Amino acid sequence: MASALLRRATVGGSAAAAAARWASRGLASVGSGSDIVSAAPGVSLQKARSWDEGVATNFSTTPLKDIFHGKKVVIFGLPGAYTGVCSQAHVPSYKNNIDKLKAKGVDSVICVSVNDPYALNGWAEKLQAKDAIEFYGDFDGSFHKSLDLEVDLSAALLGRRSHRWSAFVDDGKIKAFNVEEAPSDFKVSGAEVILDQI
Repeated sequence: MASALLRRATVGGSAAAAAARWASRGLASVGSGSDIVSAAPGVSLQKARSWDEGVATNFSTTPLKDIFHGKKVVIFGLPGAYTGVCSQAHVPSYKNNIDKLKAKGVDSVICVSVNDPYALNGWAEKLQAKDAIEFYGDFDGSFHKSLDLEVDLSAALLGRRSHRWSAFVDDGKIKAFNVEEAPSDFKVSGAEVILDQI
């Protein structure tokens, strides 16, 4: 039922074709060649952690420049912690391919979602993925809004969330960018696709 609520008309094709269609519809403000830090000025993300860790760090946030500058990063965004495709396919695709990604010179693999860092921490621990993947919260959706990757998933009782997407970013510059046609799709944003794009 939730998949039916979230699904939109899809068009077949490659990851590059999907990203090009997305950009041509004016639905994302970024694409290959964009600077991800400049696209979201002043935005910081919140590293997944327990509540006590949040208190101990005075609820610190991480500026995007600290995440991306001077590094090769694979980042993927998803609608939400504890949701179906995100838990069963998206995160596992990166967890299961972490060694292949690192062998290609990737410094870090990051999952970002419009969630608080505490829910993300519990979810990452449940998926046993915290050692392989860095999880960051976009608690107010400002990162995804800046990239025009926000979607209203109120029909599934999720509110404003992120589209499902992935990118390979080298020193802040997006080298590959993939966005699913619908948040319930999992065709172009997995690790297997991004591996071929690095």
